[in-house]
Formats: sequence, structure tokens, C-alpha cells
Amino acid sequence: MTGPTPAPGSTSTAPSRAALWRRTRGTVAVAGILLASAIALAAVGTGTRHGHLDPRSADPTGSRAVAELLTERGVTTRVVTTAREAAAASGPGTTLLVTGPDMLGESQRRTLRSAMDLSGGRTVLLGPGSPSLTGLAPGVRTAGHPSADDLAPACALPAATTAGRATTGTGLRYSTTLPGATACYPSDGHPTLLVLPTGTTGGDTVVLGSETILLNESLAEEGNASLALQLLGSRPDLVWYLPTLADTDPEAAPAEEKSLFDLIPAGWSWALLQLFVAAALAALWRARRLGPLVTEHLPVAIRASEATEGRARLYRKANARDRAATVLRAATRERLAALVGVPHTRAHDPAALVPAVSARLADGPRDVTALLFGPTPSGDAALVALADHLDALEREVRTS
Repeated sequence: MTGPTPAPGSTSTAPSRAALWRRTRGTVAVAGILLASAIALAAVGTGTRHGHLDPRSADPTGSRAVAELLTERGVTTRVVTTAREAAAASGPGTTLLVTGPDMLGESQRRTLRSAMDLSGGRTVLLGPGSPSLTGLAPGVRTAGHPSADDLAPACALPAATTAGRATTGTGLRYSTTLPGATACYPSDGHPTLLVLPTGTTGGDTVVLGSETILLNESLAEEGNASLALQLLGSRPDLVWYLPTLADTDPEAAPAEEKSLFDLIPAGWSWALLQLFVAAALAALWRARRLGPLVTEHLPVAIRASEATEGRARLYRKANARDRAATVLRAATRERLAALVGVPHTRAHDPAALVPAVSARLADGPRDVTALLFGPTPSGDAALVALADHLDALEREVRTS
């Protein structure tokens, strides 16, 4: 039994636009919600997460806490990102903090050194190594790493004696023979804090081997807060220099390589995990097959000839003459093998099938090999002719 014949032009099974929208609107809504949530989280975090040692950052490794304490004491903090801006902002009433001296190239170091000699203010070099000491603090050398984190002042510098013990031993130690240098917080005889007179303008240079006393997470430990406020708050203006890649030369020391996960701001790992879980749940919700396929009875019976014609149309639409010819020949070989007594496992072996079929032909040997194992037909007419020849061969074998 067959169903009613559909009208011409109505046989397409492609879903309409309305049907596609009904199927996908749930997924689109979920994706929109997730995207809006991600944008909202990014917008909320923009004002408080600016990076390592940034005075605007409230992250554990930021320096917002010390910047706010300085503001309460009347010190104005200005963030700059280039050596030229830092040099232009220097002056007698200014403290210049250089957070990444080793990131600077030769031209940036020359610009800063010229400003340090002429400004008459204070310059604080944070964790400088050998590459930057030569240009910014001549006469100072590194002496390895301290053996302890919390160190005692052991000097007469008022800022150090007032602060007491501080966490200055997490970076580098230094040595110098410059006259007038004040060495504080020694570890195994080498200081982690040096105060050097600069030029004849009354300014000075502070070489601090560790950045720990400026970080939000460690500001409240030992005398870190007191030492940081006195080193950075001795002048009414503080210029906070954060070197960027746009300001560094190709000659600068290579920065430490970081993985993709190191670049993700704090807290985003949990947000990404939640988004992944939400996406997985949405995929499960929209999944069409959650188990093995289940056979169903068709609502109508379809004649085999209709199925064959439909498959043939698909082959024709795809210009798949090679596939169609292969299917025709394979089916004929299997039927012929059963008729001539060739095992099923050797039905597609020319050496076994062709002699057995040729022996059953009444008109004598003919080119059975080309018919059953030949090349792909060159056109639709050749394919139809091949099908006719295969049918004729099978009928002849059956009646022999």
C-alpha cells in the first residue's frame, strides 16, 4: 500500500525557515545569555584588574593598596608607560618608580638616566638586574639571591629604622663601592636596599631588590607598608612607570615566557569552567540521540522500485556514475557466484568467477571480465547500457 502521491514541487523534505527557527531558538537564546554574561563579567572586572604591580589593580599581585595609602597622605600618583613620559614628569618634587628596569633597552635607559641626573628628585629602581644596573645605577652589581625573605634594616636610614623588618629578601642582593651609598637589609653581608646620591642636584636613587613590599597580598606583613610609604612618599608627586612592549627595544632582555593560563586574570578560570559546563548541558539538552537507534514501522509501505528509483536519482544528481556502476557490478557478481557455484568469499575475484560464468554461456566465451570488472562508464547512456548487459548476462546464466 502506498500513500497519496505528493503534488509537484512539494516533495522536498528540507525544513522551512520557521521550522529551523523553532528548532534553534533555544540554542540561540542560551548562547546569547552566555555571551551577555561574559561581556558583563569583563566589564565589571575592567576597573579593578590592570596587571602586575599596577597601582590601579586590586589583584593580589597588584599595587592598589599602597597607591591608596599614598593618596591619603597627599601624594599624587600618575601612571606612565613610556620612558619619555617618565623623563618628562621627573622633577625635584617627584619620585619616579621604575617597575621593570630590565625590560628597557639602551635608548630608554639613556633617557631615564639623563632625567635622573637633572631632576633632583628620587628614582626607585625595582628589582634591577645586571642589564639595567650598568645604565641606571653605575657602580652597583648584583650579588645573587638572599637566603631569607624577612630581613632586619641594619642601617641608619630613617625609612628603614622606622619600618623595622621587611620582606626585602625575595629578589636580589647588591654590592657597591660608591661613596655616600647607604646599604640596608643585608643578607649574608650584601644589602637588598641601596640609597645612592645622584649627581649634584640633591636627588637620590633607591635600588630595591624585591617588589614584594609593594604587592597587595604582602603589604600588611612585617614593616612592608611603612617602608613602601616612606620610599615612595618622600615627595608630593609619584610617577609610576610601567614599561610596556610598545616602549621596549629589541635589545631588551627577553621576558619570562608565560603559558596561556598565566595570562588569564584571576577568577576567570572559574568563569570559563562554568561556561564550559553550561555549554555541555545545553548540548545534552539539544541532543537528538542519547542512546541506540530504535527501529520504527513506516506509516506506509514503499515499493522496492520506488526506493530504487529514489536512490538512482540521488546518484544521478551527484554525478556518481562510478559509485552506481560499482554497486551494479558487485550485486551482479554476488548473484552470479551463487548461480555458478563460486563461494561467496570469492565472488569478487576475477580468477574464480569469470571462468565459471564463461563456461555457462551458450554462445561461447566472451569478454565477461570487462563487463563484470571493467572501467567506469563515460556517461549516463553508457551506464544504462552496462545495466542492460549485466541483466542479459544474468538471465543467460540462469537459463543455461
